[in-house]
Amino acid sequence: MKVSTEPIENSQVALNIEMEPVEVDRYLEKAYNRLVRRVSVPGFRKGKAPRDILERHIGKDALFREALEDLIPTTYKEALESQEIDAIAQPQFELIQTEPLIFKAVVPLKPAVKLGDYTQIRVESKPVEISKEDIEATIEQLRHQQAILSPVDRPVQFDDIVTIDIEGERDGEPFPIRKDVVYEVTREARLPLPGFAEKLEGMSKGEEKSFVLSYPPDYGMKELAGKDHAFKVTATEIKEKKLPEVDDEFAKNLGKEDLASLREQIASNLKARAEERARLELEQKAVDAAVELSEVEYPPILVEREIDRLLSDEARNFTEGITSLENYLRSLNKTIDDHREELRPMANRRVVRSLVLGKIAEAEKIEVDDSEIDADIEKMVKDADKQADEIRKFFSLPQARESIKQFLVGRKTVERLVQIATG
Repeated sequence: MKVSTEPIENSQVALNIEMEPVEVDRYLEKAYNRLVRRVSVPGFRKGKAPRDILERHIGKDALFREALEDLIPTTYKEALESQEIDAIAQPQFELIQTEPLIFKAVVPLKPAVKLGDYTQIRVESKPVEISKEDIEATIEQLRHQQAILSPVDRPVQFDDIVTIDIEGERDGEPFPIRKDVVYEVTREARLPLPGFAEKLEGMSKGEEKSFVLSYPPDYGMKELAGKDHAFKVTATEIKEKKLPEVDDEFAKNLGKEDLASLREQIASNLKARAEERARLELEQKAVDAAVELSEVEYPPILVEREIDRLLSDEARNFTEGITSLENYLRSLNKTIDDHREELRPMANRRVVRSLVLGKIAEAEKIEVDDSEIDADIEKMVKDADKQADEIRKFFSLPQARESIKQFLVGRKTVERLVQIATG
């Protein structure tokens, strides 16, 4: 066996392996011994047909393919050891020629990360301020949530709640009728299409109305952008909102002593959410800056694995997992392969971010001990209520604990990076 190596881009190396004819024949003999016990050859009992007879019966190519199933993985492993190559995943094989037998393995290697001087990164946090307008806007939202809905005998107006039956047609294909859809008629409504709410204004109870709306040219789903959608709508009920007065009674209905305490609670909640958004924005800026300073090279298999994780996360949002996701994509005239390509840019960013943070964790000697893992598990158990025992059992598994450890290392690394970036 002759082995040569050739470094190629994206942290990979090409192993070129050439086999001696005598070596190939040894694997052909092994393949013959396996096949002769499985294949029936006319005139011979199973296991008794000579090799040349079996080869004529099944074809030379079939015997050769059977030999390759054993030869390639075995000789590849030997080649890795002889060249002292540390592969992080299975390679891609390519058969170059058969006589003499030469094949190539493109081997993924550990990523190479060269950090920039991340200690010089500087980002500023924005002060969090909550205005009176923010508080009043939240109170207005609460008024709408506490509104009493009363049936009215008049045409539809904006801010009404209507019950409608909808059927539609797009590209000549009818949509199933949806009955008893409860819809809030607001000027800001963008669903199901911009302009839909405006078409409902002025309708009377029992009235049927047909109209056509178009998807915007810049619509997020390119396959629908600019296309027409015909609707037929029947209004079956019209209700108006009666908003409560903003007073102490209103606050009491929301569990507060008076209006002043309600406003204080709203201000506190808004500030907490704003501070959380500011923290996340600060972290993102610091990480982006570290990534920008770094040089990262990694094998494509890492991106494929990240796409698999993203698909798995999406599938969990559907009742039948990946099957439901595939059906949903089919309704958009997409395949899983199409969607994989859509996810590729995000997967690339996540891989680079993870590799850079991992290298910073090494540089900063960030560690997580068992007590920190246990504390994180107990926090999840506390939040889970009735599923506490199942959660403890799951996170007692080594793989699950390692997953938590990696998450906590990442969390502490980002916090350390923000400490550096904010001086």
